[in-house]
Amino acid sequence: MIDAAELFLWYEREQRDLPWRRPGVTPWQVLVSEFMLQQTPVARVEPVWRDWVARWPTPSSTAAASAADVLRAWGKLGYPRRAKRLHECAIAIAGEHDDEVPSDVETLLSLPGIGAYTARAVACFAYRQRVPVVDTNVRRVVARAVHGRADASASSSPRDLADVEALLPNDNDAPRFSVALMELGATVCTARSPRCGVCPLSVCAWRTAGFPASKEPARRVQRYAGTDRQVRGRLLDVLRGNASPVTRAELDVAWLSDTAQRDRALDSLLVDGLVEQTADGRFALAGEGESLA
Repeated sequence: MIDAAELFLWYEREQRDLPWRRPGVTPWQVLVSEFMLQQTPVARVEPVWRDWVARWPTPSSTAAASAADVLRAWGKLGYPRRAKRLHECAIAIAGEHDDEVPSDVETLLSLPGIGAYTARAVACFAYRQRVPVVDTNVRRVVARAVHGRADASASSSPRDLADVEALLPNDNDAPRFSVALMELGATVCTARSPRCGVCPLSVCAWRTAGFPASKEPARRVQRYAGTDRQVRGRLLDVLRGNASPVTRAELDVAWLSDTAQRDRALDSLLVDGLVEQTADGRFALAGEGESLA
C-alpha cells in the first residue's frame, strides 16, 4: 500500500504550480488541459493552454470558432487531430449539455475525443469525484511501490483501474491522492532516472526487493525526424501561416526530399479533415477553403 499521509505531505511541498490545477479553473478548462497534455510535455502545453482559455473560456466560445482558427491556435503541440476532436467536443457540449461539461464518466465517454483516461481525469480533477485515474506515470508508481517491478506490464484497463481504486482514500481526499500520485511519477518515480533518494514513500516494494531490473521488453523510442508526422507538421505550418488558400507548389517546397512521402502526408491530412481543397485546386485549413477561395 501507499501511505496517503506521506504522499500528501510531499505533494504540498513539491507540487508544480500548473495553471490548470489552480482554484477557479473550470471543468472545461481542465478538459482542455487534458486534451493538450496527451503525449505532450507540460512545458509545451502551458503557454498554449493559457492563450486558449483566455480566448475561448467556455465550450460555446470554442464551438463558435472556425476549425481553421482552432488548428492555428493549436500551433505546434502536435497530433492536430486532437484539436479537431476538441472542437467537436466543444460543439457537442455546447449543443447537447447546455454548455456544461458533464460530470459523470459514462456521459463524458460519449463525447468526441474523450477516452477512458480523459473521462476519469475530468471527473476526478474537475468534479472531485472518487474515481481511479490511471496514466503512464501512475502505472509506473504502482508497479514499483506496490508490485515490486521496475516497470508496469502491458496496459490492462480493468486491472490497472482496480489497482489504483484499491489505493484511493475513502473520503474527499481521493482526488488529491490521484493528482499527487501522478505528480510523483512525473517528477520523482520517472521511467529512466528515478530519484529514489528523495521519494517520500517509506515503503516501496521495488526498493525492498533490491531494485530488480525490468523484465519488460525495451520500449522503442518514438522518433520524429523524417516521419510522416513531421511532414504533416510542415504542411500545416504553411497553411497556418497563410491567410488564404495556397497552391500545390507552395506546399511542395515544405518537403522536397521525398515527394511520395509528401503526397502521402497531404492525402492523410485531407482524409483526417484537417485540410481541404478548394474548387480551383488550392489547399487550406479545414473550414477555411470555401470562405476564402
